[in-house]
Amino acid sequence: MITAIVFVNADVARIPEVAEAIAALEGVSEVYSVTGQIDLIALVRVRAHEDVAAVVADRLNKVDGVLETETHIAFRTYSRHDLESAFSLGLD
Repeated sequence: MITAIVFVNADVARIPEVAEAIAALEGVSEVYSVTGQIDLIALVRVRAHEDVAAVVADRLNKVDGVLETETHIAFRTYSRHDLESAFSLGLD
């Protein structure tokens, strides 16, 4: 599974609508409204790199109100569960 983190700058007056439209795209698992230099963060989870291009370049970038995107591909996933098992002493 390929995970891409997409930073989205959107038309500020339309952030909720843009976020909902992005969240409805196949391949997008989550969309967050955030503070800072960007407006939204979308998590894209697909099977192949070509699918990242299909979701981001072919669909997400074309959502009305999306002004700019920056895409980051994840190498590894570290979650709380992963870290707990990595540092576990095996005691329950």
